[in-house]
Amino acid sequence: MPVSSPAPSGLADRLDHLDESRWAGLVGKLDLADKVRLLTGATLWALPAEPRLGLHAVVASDGPQGVRGTGEVPGETGLLAPAPSATAATWDTALAERLGRLFAAEARRKNVDVVLAPLVNLQRTPVAGRHFECLSEDPLLSGALGAALVRGLQEEGVAACLKHFVANDSETDRTRYRARIDARTLREVYLAPFERIVAEAGPWSVMGAYSGLDDGIESAPVLEHRRILRGVLKDEWGFDGAVISDWAATQTAAPTADAGLDLVMPGPDGPWGAALVDAVERGEVDETVIDDKVLRLMRLAARVGKLTDPWTPGEQPPPLPSAARPAPAGESEFAALREVLTRGTVLLRNEQSLLPLNPGRLGSVALIGPNAVEPYLQGGGSAYVPAVRTVGYTDGLRAALPDDVTLTVCRGGSSRRHAPFIDPDRLTGLHAACLAADGTVVGEEVRPTGNWGFFRVPDDVHDVVLTGRVTLAEEGTHILEFGCAGRFTVVLDHDVVHAGADDRGIELILESSHNHPATHRHTVRVGATPVELRLRIDLRVVDGEGYGRFVTAHLRHRPPGPTVEDEIAEAVEAARAADVAVVVIGTNEEVESEGWDRPDLELTAQQHQLVRAVAAANPRTVVVVNAGAPVLLPWADQVPALLWQWLPGQEAGHALADVLLGHAEPSGRLPWTLPARATDVPVPHAVPVDGVVDYHERLHIGHRAYDRAGIAPAFPFGHGLGWTTWSYVAAEAPEPSVPVQLPCPAGGDGLPVTVTLTNTGPRRGREVVQAYLEAPAAPGEPVRVLAGFTVAEAGAGETTTVTLTVPWRTFHTWDDVHGRWRPRTGPCRLRIGRSSRDLLLDIGLDIGPGRSPGDSGQGPTPRPAR
Repeated sequence: MPVSSPAPSGLADRLDHLDESRWAGLVGKLDLADKVRLLTGATLWALPAEPRLGLHAVVASDGPQGVRGTGEVPGETGLLAPAPSATAATWDTALAERLGRLFAAEARRKNVDVVLAPLVNLQRTPVAGRHFECLSEDPLLSGALGAALVRGLQEEGVAACLKHFVANDSETDRTRYRARIDARTLREVYLAPFERIVAEAGPWSVMGAYSGLDDGIESAPVLEHRRILRGVLKDEWGFDGAVISDWAATQTAAPTADAGLDLVMPGPDGPWGAALVDAVERGEVDETVIDDKVLRLMRLAARVGKLTDPWTPGEQPPPLPSAARPAPAGESEFAALREVLTRGTVLLRNEQSLLPLNPGRLGSVALIGPNAVEPYLQGGGSAYVPAVRTVGYTDGLRAALPDDVTLTVCRGGSSRRHAPFIDPDRLTGLHAACLAADGTVVGEEVRPTGNWGFFRVPDDVHDVVLTGRVTLAEEGTHILEFGCAGRFTVVLDHDVVHAGADDRGIELILESSHNHPATHRHTVRVGATPVELRLRIDLRVVDGEGYGRFVTAHLRHRPPGPTVEDEIAEAVEAARAADVAVVVIGTNEEVESEGWDRPDLELTAQQHQLVRAVAAANPRTVVVVNAGAPVLLPWADQVPALLWQWLPGQEAGHALADVLLGHAEPSGRLPWTLPARATDVPVPHAVPVDGVVDYHERLHIGHRAYDRAGIAPAFPFGHGLGWTTWSYVAAEAPEPSVPVQLPCPAGGDGLPVTVTLTNTGPRRGREVVQAYLEAPAAPGEPVRVLAGFTVAEAGAGETTTVTLTVPWRTFHTWDDVHGRWRPRTGPCRLRIGRSSRDLLLDIGLDIGPGRSPGDSGQGPTPRPAR
């Protein structure tokens, strides 16, 4: 049976009169070509309209750190939320649902119907380029938070697009590799968050991945994987929404259409069109399959309010259902984003209760670090949102500190491996001439930037020649860095300083050789007189793999300046003179982005040098890590206070000040494991071998792998402190009144576990209560798995009781042989505590056979052990 998708307030009334059998009759009146036309985007972001169906254009936009919009409004900005991992660090489904509603309001402001979020691929390896966009390394936490975000969006009438289905967990060769995953691992780990969200929240669309999947039975690109798209998602799970391709991921007609893909994006061009019409006429794809896709598009349109009564083409369409457009985002929305960030900030270490700081006892604060001066607010790639405003750390602290407190700011060195893009003021235009094959100019453009990339270069363009002048004024040594993709030549004055002729990989969509090309450094020494250099870059246009034709040219520049040693010395002096030193280190756009994976988990050496030097100069040093994904912190046990503030979004400075000064509690808990050493990382890379990424670790993802190997991480999964302390008093699991069902549901009810705990500290606070299931030890089985969680809140000295739910699915494993869920039996234990390594209570469970009312299958009934 199809999943019953929740309808937002007022939407149910609009759907009541829409009879899907009537829709089918309307679809039947269209000829095949007209039906197929509706299944490829009309533009980069919009789906086609069809008056004869009452279908208005449905518009999508990128997420999941906000809603970017479609680019139709020049200079449009929007709310920039913390990165998804920061949301997951709250471990709070109610807060995630509120954030989903905030995104829905933002979508409506921008006339967007479908937000391409949430991303619930798992953080299989910490070097994954889109690690910051994912929620967690754990399938249960990802599924719970993802379902909450979907509910928040769709309750307000905006469709979520759950992505990327499935196992698109890394970026290297992402449009080519195939993930090789055994059936049990696929079911219990990588499909698990998707299945739970489909069951609990009914997403109205799902995005198919670029990558491929080899599940031991079928090996194919995901968009051609019939077993996974039709067999699992649609037939088994009953997903009744639309399966949308990732942008330009569709490479074939009949195989993708027959496998279960419904909509090809972007448009208007694509591989379907006439080729799919021909495939139907040849009998390769049944026309009923096409009809089903159109009906799914109509269902999506109806849910977002874009389906009305039919109208005659050329005439005025009926008005869309009225909906109040939200007012422009303002202080209340900014405060909501600030709360998400403070709630997600993780206090990893707080020796001698250095934090929170008492502003009444401060005379001076030293704010130090490359990310203190230039915070990295969001990751690169499709998640990018031009922010309506940004509050840096300097502005946030200055606004929060009393006027009589001195704030000194020092960079302490750069965190970059590359020079920054050249200052536009140094460029006298950078003129692009688009040339045909015979050398004639067929187009021209000027951009005042050192970051050049063309998409959708016209078909008659063969080469692009960039010319301009670069002025270097400061006396000393200047570094110019050139980065290009494909076939190119860089000429400075009359000398060729860089060239390339390697086209491998550049056709891959958002692959690193296009977005993150290797650079060549050229040194220019300038005397007392400024130097003007003539620059020419000749680029051969590259045909992208279905996405467009493009060129890439990066021009970076580092002027003469103080050495790293000089900057660190300045920072040390500032720290020594201050009452407290706050050092902000982390990543930047060179490191965390869609399009490439990181080579390792290292910060730049000068950042480690800076932290150690400042901590030695001032025993009251707070280190703040501004990064989305794990980085190695070899000095972590040598600094008194350590905070993880993620990629924080627009309210970074205000939220950090709230935490440092105690106005808000950093109640976040790690949604992934922070390794102590590079050699401890279970999956150190995801580089394909012969086109295959082998998920050799099987069920042992993230914290499960550390438990299996007996390795102590720097900080474990689920770890986080706060402004208070907690005593875990008792835990109970009653004999359930509703036994486990077969087939076992992915969401819904489960075993209720009540936990009593006392706030033993001096302040009101929040605690994330975590439960882990330990089954009998067996080869290949995890030591423990996250089984449930909830957030407790209590005042100082108060005792509270909370209830968490362990889903019935937790008491099952996937049976590879028979292709079904099999109940566990025998003694198990529920371990309850503050993290995966700080487990304070346990409940013995004797799992025996049980029966669901009206169900003939046998399933386990967890009972407290006697």
